This record gives sequence, structure tokens and C-alpha cells, in this order.
Amino acid sequence: MQTHTMKKSKSKNSIKSSKKVMIFGTFDLLHKGHLYFLNEAKKQGDYLIVVVARDNVVEKIKNKKPVHDELARKKFIEDMKIANKVVLGQKKFSFKCIIDYEPDVICLGYDQNSYSVENSFPKIKYIRIASYKPHKYKTSKIRKISKD
Repeated sequence: MQTHTMKKSKSKNSIKSSKKVMIFGTFDLLHKGHLYFLNEAKKQGDYLIVVVARDNVVEKIKNKKPVHDELARKKFIEDMKIANKVVLGQKKFSFKCIIDYEPDVICLGYDQNSYSVENSFPKIKYIRIASYKPHKYKTSKIRKISKD
């Protein structure tokens, strides 16, 4: 098991007294489930950082391309005005965003796998956000309905 030490970064860590919360996601075909996830994560701290998955990472993890490209998906989240900071993830799967922004809390969606992150950063608090009507608000279901 490899653990990572956090480096201090003045520009990305200037909010020293705030409780920083980080979430990750594709955020394609935005729906009420995403809105719920963002709002619940925001309640867990003072400063919400949203990491939007890169197109190539989405393809690798989900075996399909997102409907909207990474820049559009990032802008959708920015336009919601819930997050304090919205960034694109790495082009290769890595923990760089966690190392750079040093969150106190990482909130996970009900369907996100977290094992490798939790083992690599044991000092971070992990909170699993419950689903919001997953029978209705799940991107894969919305994608299927829009194709029919």
C-alpha cells in the first residue's frame, strides 16, 4: 500500500482555515441527482472543489465517450455556482488533484469506487453521499431514454 504525503502549495492551499471538500465526477447530462450530490458535498465544508473527469478517463472507466466534452462539462458545473473551484482532472488517472488541493474531506457518490483513494490518503475523511432517486436520476438511464 502506497501512501502519499501532501506538499504545501501557496496558491492552491491559500484557504488554510477553511474545511476543503473535494468531489470527482463526469457530470455529463446534468440532472437532479448531480445537483443533490453537489449540494450535499457543499454542506460538508466551507470550500467545494469539483474535479471533472477528462474525456479520455471517462472513456477508459465507462467504456463510452461522454455526450459533452470535458470543457463543456466543466462549464456546466461552474455555471451552477455551487462549487468554489472547478478543475479538470488529470489526463492519466492519478491523485495529483488530491495532492495539490489537500482536501479535508472527499465526498463520494453512491456508485463511486474509492478503495485505492482511501488506502492512499488515510488521513482524509471520506463521506459517501446517498443516492437521489437513482431509479430516475442516473446518467446511464437518462442516456438510454434519450436514445429511444
